[in-house]
Amino acid sequence: MASALVFAYTITLTSLVLGWGFCSAAQLNQRAFFVFGDSLVDNGNNDFLATTARADSYPYGIDYPTHRPTGRFSNGLNIPDLISEQIGSEPTMPYLSPALKGKKLLVGANFASAGIGILNDTGFQFLHIIHIYKQFNLFEHYQRRVSALIGEEQTQQLVNQALVLITLGGNDFVNNYYLVPFSARSRQFSLPDYVRYIISEYRKALRRLYDLGGRRVLVTGSGPLGCVPAELAMRSRTGDCDAELQRAASLYNPQLVDMLKGLNNEIGADVFVAADAYRMHMDFVQDPAAYGFVTSKVACCGQGPYNGIGLCTPLSNLCPNRDQYAFWDSFHPSEKANRIIVQQIMTGSIKYMHPMNLSTIIDVDSRT
Repeated sequence: MASALVFAYTITLTSLVLGWGFCSAAQLNQRAFFVFGDSLVDNGNNDFLATTARADSYPYGIDYPTHRPTGRFSNGLNIPDLISEQIGSEPTMPYLSPALKGKKLLVGANFASAGIGILNDTGFQFLHIIHIYKQFNLFEHYQRRVSALIGEEQTQQLVNQALVLITLGGNDFVNNYYLVPFSARSRQFSLPDYVRYIISEYRKALRRLYDLGGRRVLVTGSGPLGCVPAELAMRSRTGDCDAELQRAASLYNPQLVDMLKGLNNEIGADVFVAADAYRMHMDFVQDPAAYGFVTSKVACCGQGPYNGIGLCTPLSNLCPNRDQYAFWDSFHPSEKANRIIVQQIMTGSIKYMHPMNLSTIIDVDSRT
């Protein structure tokens, strides 16, 4: 891991100077896209780290254009890929990738790392992962690199005009508070107090992201934590969503929206946009057939009840048609499910997106 991180942090002056020649006016005017968060949006950073939270072996990536694993926790494209597709941009590359240099930096970057949460102790069992403030440190490093390419003023403009996506929170429940019975956090906090605590910590993180230049930030809430195949396998005898984890999501998501409204009021602008991932998921969890799925309980790839035990491996059960499954593995949606989610991000009503959807954001920003 150390050598990979040294490579990611150490950029020679020669490569920066060579990169200057690739920056056309069109590229400088293109809207950049930055991604922060966990495995739902990680495009491969963890492949460069000594961690067990990796998606670097078959059949991950089976439906990706290369048909090879990319570090995405998906059979194919994930949410950032599909947003890039919708806005007409190249996919963001993982920031730790040695291939992210020169003109490719102007597209943006993906800083996400599977296993992380709002809290630094979330995901400790995965060893070396990039916790959220380390992701922000890498974002600062990115800005220094780009400043060497196009200058500080244009870099600030690129960052301020960029679209930002951040996805956090689910792991703070499933990989922290509920990780084991009588976990340290569950002994420290009641569930309502824990939710208030992580919301307050998330507020600090989002304020830091604003201070680093984020001006259009999509913030996804938690999905239906009790309905993923992993939790059905461990907690459900009937196939019904686990009530306790669903309660956690029902406490967390409304408080997240209220916190974002408060931040926007404090700043005086609609910087933070809430995406109701819970409702987006529950549409196809509750009525999978309406979306062309044969099941929203059994993962396409996995083992054990609901294919919900452990990660997807070459030895796992594997469904022949991934488009018929709402969940790819024990925790993560299939590419088809991700497409449904992104369509709601793009055009969904205020029921899904508050205060506006991404299409409206693009329209509003094009006129300013």
